[in-house]
Amino acid sequence: MQVKPSTGRWLKLETSVFAAIDWARPWYRSVRAAAAAARVDTDFGTASIIPFFNAQAGARELCNHQGLPLAFVPQSALPEGVAYEEFIGATGGVPTRENLHDFFNALVWLSFPRIKRQLNALQAAQIALDGVGKSRGPARDAATLFDENAALLVVRGSEQGRALVQALRSHEWRRAFVELRQLFGNDAQVWLFGHALMEKLVAPYKAITAHTRVVMADDAYFALELAGQQAWLDGQLARELAQDGLSKASFTPLPVLGVPGWWPQQDDEFYSDAAVFRPKRKP
Repeated sequence: MQVKPSTGRWLKLETSVFAAIDWARPWYRSVRAAAAAARVDTDFGTASIIPFFNAQAGARELCNHQGLPLAFVPQSALPEGVAYEEFIGATGGVPTRENLHDFFNALVWLSFPRIKRQLNALQAAQIALDGVGKSRGPARDAATLFDENAALLVVRGSEQGRALVQALRSHEWRRAFVELRQLFGNDAQVWLFGHALMEKLVAPYKAITAHTRVVMADDAYFALELAGQQAWLDGQLARELAQDGLSKASFTPLPVLGVPGWWPQQDDEFYSDAAVFRPKRKP
């Protein structure tokens, strides 16, 4: 079976495609458990990826924002002229192509179902309000950026935690990644959410940058086990999106390989690369 991934190259969907993914990389932590449950390493071959993900969606009783059961369906199920987000909201079906881009999208649905559900609710509501035009408009643009390229930065609500957030928003990269390096892990965690971002990181390069949403957490969050932290984050951010919506102003850029411990040789020369660690633009 020949499939065309989002990169535009043709490849055969076989085990070797998935073998290129290094699941030990820290940026795949957020979807690692879902990938293991779908038996990516052992069962994926030339067969469609859809049945594997539908088995997991059914076992987890996933649904869309209208309460309809979530199911991954072939891309051909999407009628011409119907927006992708609108279709998910109306039917519970997630059009899925046989490529890495949609593979990671399915993993994110399994890993952060409440955030994905609320994100789709925002997108579907905007389409119902404005229709499907040539441009998405600012609200749908923000939702699309989030869906495709978001990282979630969970920070302890302490003085140092707030200092880290301020340093990142001010593009004070050396302050954030060197002087406050010790905060990452115990007081700050990065969880990837965007499926296009995950696809890029199959073959990582230094300039990959996420649109990052900051989520403040208390001590109780950091005392949880990994699964408990992820469940808390899924619920907390879904509630925030329901209450506040989403805008591009809420994002801050994060060069992913600059996260302490996420790439070797993070020395002075590494962080001095102004093509990646760019200064903040003057207003």
